[in-house]
Amino acid sequence: MSNIDLEIIITTFNSEFWLKKTLSTLKQYYLDKTRLNVKVTVVDNNSEDNTLTMIRRSFRWVDLIELSDNHGFAFANNRALEKTSARYIMLLNSDVEFNQHSNLDELINYLEKHPRVGIISPRVEFTDGTIDPACHRGEPTLWASATYFANLEYWFPESQLFGQYHQYYKDLNSIHTVDAVSGAALVARKEAIDEVGLLDEQFFMYAEDLDWCKRFREKGWEVVYNPEVRLIHHKNKSGIKSSSQKIAKKTRKHFYITMLQYYDKHYKNLYPQFLRNLVRYILIAKKGAI
Repeated sequence: MSNIDLEIIITTFNSEFWLKKTLSTLKQYYLDKTRLNVKVTVVDNNSEDNTLTMIRRSFRWVDLIELSDNHGFAFANNRALEKTSARYIMLLNSDVEFNQHSNLDELINYLEKHPRVGIISPRVEFTDGTIDPACHRGEPTLWASATYFANLEYWFPESQLFGQYHQYYKDLNSIHTVDAVSGAALVARKEAIDEVGLLDEQFFMYAEDLDWCKRFREKGWEVVYNPEVRLIHHKNKSGIKSSSQKIAKKTRKHFYITMLQYYDKHYKNLYPQFLRNLVRYILIAKKGAI
């Protein structure tokens, strides 16, 4: 059995400023306090800034995996996942900040007491304290997706009928099961990963976490949201709202393409072809992405 209790895997691409904040606060608020044996691995997707220099200079306790090209979030995480022997593994974005409410030991303790929980997520918050809805999601069925894109969820956030995607009608201050959480901050059980498999690399970015959670549930593992632990997410710092317009355009396109990929993987054979075409036309109308 591994002597590593938790391995934290962080993927990065041109995220020098935010990764420095992530690693600094991770050490200050968690690593310096926990009694668990924790390993931190950063997988770099061929960054063009000073990310690698910064890690080597200021964070020598980090294990570094350098990739020669950027093949996406799932690919990068898998390069670390296939090597790990830790009992629990955390996927963590490079734009997440720890604070006094970020004791990951509480998540590990919950997993220890609940052996059928395969994935657990903290409450991930924006800087204003509001929840990042990606950490608390239902399965994006056709109905859930349609009501979300039609803004019915926005207008009726506590409606169980119209709010099936982010499920705001549930008590966001209590621990409970959900369909999916965010790859920005989740902890998975190694035993469950060995059964379910790695992330699906057809998803360059976005939806790989939805897909993973669905596959966990299909194998009988529970996915849990635990708001007793909180992290701050400075969202989209190397994504849609990046200062680089080239990166922003590319990631925006991936977001909508990924939606169609997810539909094709899980729903295409359940519905007639015209519905698949309708989904595609809606995505084109939204952003002209496909």
